[in-house]
Amino acid sequence: MTIIHIADELASGPALDGVGPSKISFGARVRKSPYFNSTLQYGAKAFSVYNHMYMPLWYESPEADFQALIDGVTVWDVSVQRQVEIVGPDAGAFMARVSPRDLSKMLPGRARYVLFTDDKGGVLNDPVVLKLAEDRFWLSLADSDLLLWMRGLNAAWGLDVVIREPDVSPIQVQGPKSTDLMVALFGSWIEDMGYYHVAETTLDGIPLVISRTGWSAERGYEVYLTDGSKGDQLWERVFEAGQPFDVRPGAPSTIRRIEGGILSYGSDITADTNPYELNLGRLVNLDRPDWFVGKAALTRIHLEGISRRLVGFEIDGAPIPVNEHPWSIRFADDRTDKITSAVYSPRLDKNIALGFAPMDLSMEGTEVTVEIPGNPLSARIVPVPFYDPNKAIARS
Repeated sequence: MTIIHIADELASGPALDGVGPSKISFGARVRKSPYFNSTLQYGAKAFSVYNHMYMPLWYESPEADFQALIDGVTVWDVSVQRQVEIVGPDAGAFMARVSPRDLSKMLPGRARYVLFTDDKGGVLNDPVVLKLAEDRFWLSLADSDLLLWMRGLNAAWGLDVVIREPDVSPIQVQGPKSTDLMVALFGSWIEDMGYYHVAETTLDGIPLVISRTGWSAERGYEVYLTDGSKGDQLWERVFEAGQPFDVRPGAPSTIRRIEGGILSYGSDITADTNPYELNLGRLVNLDRPDWFVGKAALTRIHLEGISRRLVGFEIDGAPIPVNEHPWSIRFADDRTDKITSAVYSPRLDKNIALGFAPMDLSMEGTEVTVEIPGNPLSARIVPVPFYDPNKAIARS
C-alpha cells in the first residue's frame, strides 16, 4: 500500500515518509472525492490510493482513531467505494449471471455482501450490493476495476442493461454512538432501520441513500451522496449534528477490521483465491439451476476440496507494525504460506493476523514461525474473529 504523509506546510505538497526533501503532489490523474478539501481541513495526516482515488487513512493516529471508533462515533470519507450501477429491464438477469450468490429473492431496499468470481473461481471483488429497485442495483466496490469486467461480459451477452459509474460518493458513520448522530440528522425512523436495509432520503435538499452497513465491525451506517457538488456541505452538516456526541473524523481502521475478521481485497482476497479458501462458501449457491460465471470451476473446487484456508494467528513479542507486504509463515514440516494482514491490537494487547495455512495444519493451536524481516516470531493459529466472535455489535 502506498501511503502519502501530509507535510505541515500543505502548500509545499505532501512528503513521502522517509524520503527527505522529495515531495509528492496531489495531481489531477488520481481522482479526489467530494469531501477531499474537508478531510484536509479536518486534519487527515495520511492518504492511500484506492480505486484510482485518494483515501484518508488516519487523522490523529491509527491508534487514536481506533479508540474514537470503538468509544463513540467517527465519520469516514469512503468515496473510494466506487459504485457500479446495473440498471435496465435485464438487471436481475445480469446479476444472476455474474455472482455465485443467489440474489433472486432479494427485495428492493435491501443490501447483501456478495462475491464476483472469474471462470476459474477466483474472486474479482467482494462488494456490498444495494438493490434500489427491481431493475436497479449498485455494487459498492472493493479495490479492483469491476466496472470494466461487467461491461466486457455484457458486450458478449447483449442484455438490456446500462452499466455505468454513477455520481455516488459514500461516507461511513461508524461506532456505538452512530445511531444517535443519524437520528439527530434524519429523525427517529433511523432507529427502526434493519441491518443491511437501504433507504433513499434527502437532507437539507441533498439527495442521499442510506444503508445500515459498514466496514468497521461496529454498529454503523453508510450515507451515499448522489450529488458530488454537495460534498463539503454534507460533511459539515454531519459534523454539526455530531458535536453533542463528540464526533471525530476517521477512516477504515486496520486494527478494528482485523479484530473483526473483515477481509481486505488486495491483501486477504485476490483473484488467486477462491471463496472456499476464504471461508466464504456460504456466498456460493451451487444448487441453483441457472448458470453463472465460475460455476463449473467452483463446483469442481467444492467437490475436490481445498488445500489451504484463511485462518487467524496470534503473534508473540512486542507490538508489530502493520505489514506492508505479505510475511512468510513456516510450519513445523517446513511447508510455507503467508500472513496477509497483521496489526497490534491495543484493546487485546496482542499481535493479531490473518493468513493462509495448509488444510491439515489449519486447526486451532498449530504453532508456526512468522518470518518478519529481521525478526522471526513464534505464532499460533487461533479462532477468527478475534473480538466479538458472533458479530453482535454490528448487528445490534
